Amino acid sequence: MRADRFSTSLFRAGLLVLAMMPLAACDTISSLNPFDKPEVYKPEIKPTIPAEQLYNEGLAYIDKKEFEGAAKRFGELDKAYPFSVWSQRALLMQTYANFEARNYDEAIAAGKRYLGLHPASPEAAYAAYLVGQSYYNQIPDTTRDQERSEKALLAFQEVVQRWPKSEYAADAKFKMNVVKDQLAGREMNVGRYYLKKRNYPAAINRFRVVVAQFQQTNQIEEALARLTEAYLALGVIGEAETAAAVLGHNFPDSPWYKDAFTLLQSRGLAPRESGDSWITKAFKSVGMG
Repeated sequence: MRADRFSTSLFRAGLLVLAMMPLAACDTISSLNPFDKPEVYKPEIKPTIPAEQLYNEGLAYIDKKEFEGAAKRFGELDKAYPFSVWSQRALLMQTYANFEARNYDEAIAAGKRYLGLHPASPEAAYAAYLVGQSYYNQIPDTTRDQERSEKALLAFQEVVQRWPKSEYAADAKFKMNVVKDQLAGREMNVGRYYLKKRNYPAAINRFRVVVAQFQQTNQIEEALARLTEAYLALGVIGEAETAAAVLGHNFPDSPWYKDAFTLLQSRGLAPRESGDSWITKAFKSVGMG
């Protein structure tokens, strides 16, 4: 009987606790609900930093070689004072700081924006040069996609064509030649692959690009020798002889010419140039041959 009374007491106590819980929960939710209390909005007023101060802070970061901090500060200036003289200066310095920080995509974006907003600026040549340099520093080896190489070439061409007397033109010309050699190297890699697979038409198409577009590169001698080999394999004797003849005329001491000459000789043939060949016409169009 005592046990029954004890159990009954516990049961009643449990009901009392359950009955009290929702009230406690309601009190807790009410205390946390912000809509039950009046709220006063206090706008945060940030002091305006003068443009000159932001610019000088950016320069201070550059002096300390903290280029990411500098780029951030110049970016803040550009946003705070858009279309101002300070913004123009900051955008150019932002391009430079991002370049030095090796944030090349950000440097390209800032440089292109500068050129779009200030194309006639005396510093536009420098902005375009930094864009080209940013692409140039990302060029991969010749076995990979060469999109960056192509964009670097276009950027440097713009520097040379639009600002030929600028201090950046000479270096842009030099790097254009490096980029062209890179692009020619890509074509040669693919051409050799097709040649190895005995897909001679595909190989010829690749070597033809080198002869037509990249005659001033280091790849041109091998391209002509490979054309001799591929045309000979297809039985196109006239083009094979012409490729070897043009190679010997322009690069008589080249080991590639010796290889091409020996290959023709093994078939009872000799270098002989045809005036109707696309190879002859390609070389005459750029003043070679």
